[in-house]
Amino acid sequence: MTKEVLLTLQGLQFDQREANADKIETVTVGDYYKKNDRHYVIYEEVTEGFEQPTKNRLKFSDQMVELTRNGLVNVHMIFQENKKNMSNYNTPFGQILVGIDTKQIRIDEREDNIVVDVDYALDINYEFLSDCHIRIDIRPKETGGFTLMP
Repeated sequence: MTKEVLLTLQGLQFDQREANADKIETVTVGDYYKKNDRHYVIYEEVTEGFEQPTKNRLKFSDQMVELTRNGLVNVHMIFQENKKNMSNYNTPFGQILVGIDTKQIRIDEREDNIVVDVDYALDINYEFLSDCHIRIDIRPKETGGFTLMP
C-alpha cells in the first residue's frame, strides 16, 4: 500500500422504530502507514459552516479500531469486539457521552486495498440510540477506483 490513499468511510445507522437506515459517506485523501502490525490513516475533515478542520487518526489491528479526532471535534473512540467503551465526544455545541458496544470487526487486507467493517451499538448519554455499521475502504490514491453507496 502506498503512503497517499483514498479513504472512503461509509456509515449506516439503523433506527429501531423504522426499517430505514441513515446512510453517510465521506471520501477523502489521507496518509497511510503500517507500524508494529498496526495500520494508521491520518486525514482531515472540514465541517460545513466552520473554518477549523478536524484532524483524524484511524488506527486498527486484528480486533480493535481506534479513531482519534482533534480540532473542531475532539474524541477518542475505541471499537473492540465484544466490549463496550465509553468516550466523551466534545463538539462546538457541547459534550456528550458516547457508548460503543462493538459486535464484530472484519478486516480484509489485500495488496492494494484494505476494507474494515465494524458492527456496533451506539449509546448517547447511557441511552441506546441505534445499531450501526461502518465500512472503511482504503486504497492507493493513484488507482482512484471507488464507488458511492446507492
